[in-house]
Amino acid sequence: MDEALEGALDRARRGDDAGFTVLWRTLHPPLLRYLTVRGDEAPEDIAAETWLQVVRDLRGFRGGVGEFRAWLFTVARHRAIDQGRARSARPVVPVAEPHDGRAPAPSAEQHAVEREATAAALRLVASLPAEQAEMVMLRVVAGLDVAAVAELVGKKPGAVRVAVHRALKSLSRDLRARSAASDASLDGREVV
Repeated sequence: MDEALEGALDRARRGDDAGFTVLWRTLHPPLLRYLTVRGDEAPEDIAAETWLQVVRDLRGFRGGVGEFRAWLFTVARHRAIDQGRARSARPVVPVAEPHDGRAPAPSAEQHAVEREATAAALRLVASLPAEQAEMVMLRVVAGLDVAAVAELVGKKPGAVRVAVHRALKSLSRDLRARSAASDASLDGREVV
């Protein structure tokens, strides 16, 4: 996969739309998941601003896919921090979205199952302390190496390794406990 991304990155740097499309399709979903778990308001907006900056500065970018991932998530993190500062400086009053009365078109069953599984996983990661959740998302979902995550969050690589290991171990225990509780509740029900 990284070989395909490496070629796409080279093409995108030269202005090739197809190369950029490959980068976007591959890296946009983990970027959105990262921003969602961070708890940022309007993660789609932050992601859009991130990609705009990437498009603007891509020709000057030097490095491979690993460095590009680190750069992309660094830009996103900075955009999210900026948005948080702006939001606290200018609070927004929520307004109800207009509704035209039509029900949204139903999605395919598989799409719904995948979205629910992803949402459940994101909720589980988001239940971790914020710092651990961010490191797990950067390491596991974004695919950044330990050194890139350490630099991004201002920690030593060993601290990142330990924090991610502990977080994943904690998530594993939570999943086993939930599964056991679910099995126990099913055993107590009568199946007809």
